[in-house]
This record gives sequence, structure tokens and C-alpha cells, in this order.
Amino acid sequence: MRASAVGTGPVHELAGERGRATIEVVLTSDPQAAVRPGRPMVLARARAEAVQVQGRRVRVRVPVLLIAGDRRWIGLLPSQRVRLNGSLAPPRRAELLAAAVFVRGPPRVLGRPSAVQRGAEAVRAKLRRAVERLPADRRGVLPGMVVGDTSRLDPALAEDFRTSGLAHLLVVSGANLAIIIGAVLGLCRFAGLGRLRAPPVAVVAVLAFVVVARPEPSVLRATVMGLIGLLALVTGRQRQGPPALGAAVLVLVLLDPALARSYGFVLSVLATAGLVVLAPAWRERLGRRLPGPLADAVAVAAAAQVAVAPVLVMLSGEVGVVAIAANLVAAPAVAPATLAGALAAVVALVSVPVAQVLVWPAGLAVGWICAIARIAADLPYATVPWVPGGLGAAGLCAAMAVAVAVLRFRRVRLAAVAVMAGVLLAVAGLRVAAPGWPPPGWALVACSVGQGDALVLAAGPGRGVVVDAGPDPRAVDGCLGRLGVRDVPLLVLTHPHADHIGGTAGVRNGRTVRMVLVSPSAFGREARHTGGLAVRHARAGQRWSVGDLTLDVIGPSYAPVLSAADDGAAINNASVVLVARGPGFSALLSGDAEAAAQRALASSVPPVQVFKVPHHGARAQDPGFFAAARSAVSIISAGRGNDYGHPAPATLDLLRRNGMRVHRTDQEGDVAVVRTRGGIAVVTRG
Repeated sequence: MRASAVGTGPVHELAGERGRATIEVVLTSDPQAAVRPGRPMVLARARAEAVQVQGRRVRVRVPVLLIAGDRRWIGLLPSQRVRLNGSLAPPRRAELLAAAVFVRGPPRVLGRPSAVQRGAEAVRAKLRRAVERLPADRRGVLPGMVVGDTSRLDPALAEDFRTSGLAHLLVVSGANLAIIIGAVLGLCRFAGLGRLRAPPVAVVAVLAFVVVARPEPSVLRATVMGLIGLLALVTGRQRQGPPALGAAVLVLVLLDPALARSYGFVLSVLATAGLVVLAPAWRERLGRRLPGPLADAVAVAAAAQVAVAPVLVMLSGEVGVVAIAANLVAAPAVAPATLAGALAAVVALVSVPVAQVLVWPAGLAVGWICAIARIAADLPYATVPWVPGGLGAAGLCAAMAVAVAVLRFRRVRLAAVAVMAGVLLAVAGLRVAAPGWPPPGWALVACSVGQGDALVLAAGPGRGVVVDAGPDPRAVDGCLGRLGVRDVPLLVLTHPHADHIGGTAGVRNGRTVRMVLVSPSAFGREARHTGGLAVRHARAGQRWSVGDLTLDVIGPSYAPVLSAADDGAAINNASVVLVARGPGFSALLSGDAEAAAQRALASSVPPVQVFKVPHHGARAQDPGFFAAARSAVSIISAGRGNDYGHPAPATLDLLRRNGMRVHRTDQEGDVAVVRTRGGIAVVTRG
């Protein structure tokens, strides 16, 4: 029925025609700023309720995704009615959406949020005020743990939580709800309410909590599970975990069929399944050798991680090695942080100064959790690369089955120990015999910084010219640290997109940056990253020399005046394009220049040994530009599993037709070009 609703009607037809329309919508989620290269983007889910078709107003009721370019959308609340003009398109993925609506301009608000949503936002706003005096990392994490508000969360810290296996603490889940239900029931008993009168109070508390936290998949699943448990408490029947989980899944998918395609919902259900199916037996076995509380903690952490591991591998192509240990060490701080934070959120409605006192113990607990996340994420091999997708998930399941067999049978266990000992000796021998990182004689390194660009050109001992800084300061800082670069004579920011300039703070961290070179069409977006540094504009025909290294600027061939309102292609085509040369080495560094700029520059491109593929290997490329380089080696800098489909298959085919070997940071990690007696070689760190 839902698929039929979104697959018919005027909104669906306009999306198929990619038409424009005036639409009235009711927001169903908080508008969120998206981290995307180019122009700012705000995403929000909404329910379309009226659309103007051929001069008449047609009533509809279908879900849509809003993609806005104006940050004034941020701050609107669910339940607000808004009128907008937008271009409609079919959704990119198979979701239960009638259309994706690309909106230009600010929202035209037609009404206030509902009283319930205004109250929920008041709680969230008061909690944000209460945590103002906490350190920045705790200020961002505590509202996320308590009410799911991650608006102030540092993206680098969020990545540390993901790497360490603690990301589930940043969303409201069953664990949070269980802590709050337990506290409410305890207070009810203390107040003298009986077994029958306490659960209704807990139900009210749960529903209020859901409204404040927003009905995200994990919150909905945790709510239904909690209410089923309360029903079992009222009826006096023994609570059965698997039937309760099954009932929760059935009810939620019937209420919102889109949850069937939500990976967050899948992970939430699997984690709960691990707790109700695996944890009890593991707790019993571990209890024979460990103290009871420690056995409980180990069983719960291990069961949840094992249950979700295949899906996490399918999504990320990584296996978390430190997740169980990190969860064990962080676990004692979760309940104090949640309870103290929830109490502060309630008290803040009456007195923010009192709430600011209450959040200090919560802040201490959150500080401990943040420290664990950072330490665990910084450990070597915190995550191990694995084959992504369904094949990777199946392979991990097979590996788990082998591990179970090894643990259950003594002879198999002894054989496995012998094999592992041999593997460890072989690996140790290879580590001793193999050269370290960076490889001797490196001339260029393409840093693995995710979906972005960051390249380093050797300019002498401890010195390197950096071309772009990627999106993440930690990633580029780590790459430069591994290369031993302490002095940056020249930092080139080819164009002002976040995936090229967002990591500039990482380049500057503990290093001397002597000069910054920017596009002649730059419009000041780099200024917040380059404060206090000497900045020059690149011009075609310039030559920069650093020791034996020379950099010739060949593009852009024209320098239009740009602004933040220009589209991504115009800014990409204003990229600084360089030809780098050193003893026994040459490279063409092309920024994100697209086909139009490439055609204008093709006649200026000399033959080089290394070709940095423009725009992360996107589809829009000029064959003449590729052919002019005549390179033997090409390097593509892209993020694993990125949303853009980079590199495009057509671009990979174009590179191979031109006889270039393709190296990719998303598959091989840091890629180094090394000078040899016979020319150049490529060494990867992946």
C-alpha cells in the first residue's frame, strides 16, 4: 500500500518528468547540514500535502526528501508547515519516497510547530544551554547520548567513536531507554507505587523521551521493546526476549515499512538479538572463570559486537578489533552519564544554573568515554580491512564458524595455535625484511584521506610541498606525520571545496607553513583556514621552486570571478593545475578540473610520468587531456564506498585505454611514487 502511494500521483509524475513545482510540506525530521564538497547542503524529510499542478492546488500525502541550498532551513522543527519552490527528481535509491525535491532559497513558513514539538525543542535547547560550560568534546557528546542531539558533535570525534566501536552511544538506543525505565521504576517504588501503578508512569516517561529524542529507527525499536517488557511486567508473565524482539520488529515494520531498508534499524535489531540469544549462554560459561559482574559485561559486549559484525563489514569493509575492549572499558561510565544528563535535561526546564551543576558529573563520565574512543581509535590496527559487501559479510560469517569450531574442539584448537604461530613468525620476518614507511626515495605520496585530495611532494629532509589538504585534519596530519614532514614551504589549495581545504588545520598542526597558493578565482572561503599565513593567487605561467622541485602553474587558463553561490562545476573548473618536476620524476596534478577546463588546458599539458586523475575519477573527463599526459602511472584519490560512484567505470576504462596503471587510495591506502634507477615505482601502504 505504501509503495502504491508513492509510486502514483502528481508528485511521482513530476519527479519522473524532472519538473518544477510549488509544494506545501510538513517536516517530519530535523533539517541537517550535510558534509558535501561544494555548496552547503541541508537535508530534511517531509510529507508533501499539496502541490500546484497546471494552476490548481492538488491535495496529496506522500513522503519526500528535501535537499536545500540555504542554511536558513536549519532550525526548523518537525511538524512545521512550509511552502517551497523546487525541482523534483526520482529518488536515487529504492526508498519509499515519492520524490527528491531540490530547493533553492529560504523556506516560506506557513505555521508554527505543534505544541509537542515546541516542548521537545525546549528540552533540547535548555540541555544545550546547560552543557555550554563543559569542554567542547563533552558538550557535543552528552546531548547525543541523552536525547540524540548531535548538532554540536565534532566530525573527527564521531569518526573516533565509529572506529572504536562506540558509535552506538551517540544515538538513543535500547541501553539508554533501559537505564531510564529502570530509574523511573525505582523512583515509583520509592514513592510507594505498586507493581500495577508504576508501569503506566514509566510508559508516560518513555513516550515523552521518544518525542524529545525524535522517532528515529533505534528509538522506535527501543520504545516498542520497552513497552512490551512493561506489558510483561504488568501481566506478571515471564519476559521472553526473542518473542518480544520479534513482536517489536513486526509492529515497527508494519507502522513504517521503510525501516525494512534502514541499516540503522537492522543493526539495532541485530544487537538486541545478540543480547537475548547469545549473551545468556556466554554469561553462564564465562561465569565459571570470571567474577559475575565482569562475566556479564564481557558477554554483553561480545554478543552485541558479534551479532552486528557481518552488517558492519558489508557497509564499511572493516572489522573492528578493539570494539569489545573499548565497550568494556567505557561501560561503567554510560549509566552515570545517561542518568545525570537526563536529570539535568529535566531540571533545566526550571533552572538552567542548577542543571549546569548537575551536568558536571555527567561531563566527567562523558570525558572518560571520549578518551576511550580516542585512545582506541589511535591504536594500530584498530580496524582491519576486509572485503566489503555481501561477499565480505558471508566471509566473516564463515570465519566466525571456523572460530567456533576452533574453540569447541581441543585438537582443532591446538592445530589453530600452531598455524597462528607460524603466521606470526612469517609476518614478523616480513616486517623485519621489508622497508618501512615512507619508502626510500619517495617523490610523491597521495594520502588516503577519504573522499578528498591531499598530495605531498618531497622537497628535502623533513620538508614537503602539500597540494590540497583533504576533508579531515586528522587524516592529513597522520599522513604528514608518517612521512616525517615538519616544514611545508608551500601549501597549494587548488580550489575552495571542503574535500580539498577542510583538513588545512591538520597540515598546520605542529608544522611551519611558509606560503599558501590559492586559485585566482578564490572568493575567500579558504580564509578561515589560512589565518596568519602568507597567501598568493596562482597564475598560469608561474613557476615555483623548492630545492630540486619545480612547480609550473598551467591552469586555470581563465580566471572568472566566483562566489559561494556558483555551482560546483564552476568552482572545480577554477582549480589550480600544476606540473611538478624533480630529478627523475614528473607529475601532472589536476585538482578537480572537469571536462570544460581540461579541454582548454589539453594543449598545455606536457608528457609526464604520473597523472593525478581529476575530480576523484568522476565521469566528466576529456579524453584529449588524458592522452596528452602520456603517463605510465595514474593515481585516483577517493573515499571507500563514497556516495558519488567515484571512480566512474568509464574513467577507469579511459585510463586503461591510454596505457596507464591505475592506483587508488580507496583500495590501497597511501600511494607513494618512488624514484628508482630504472625510472619510477609505486609502493602502497594499504
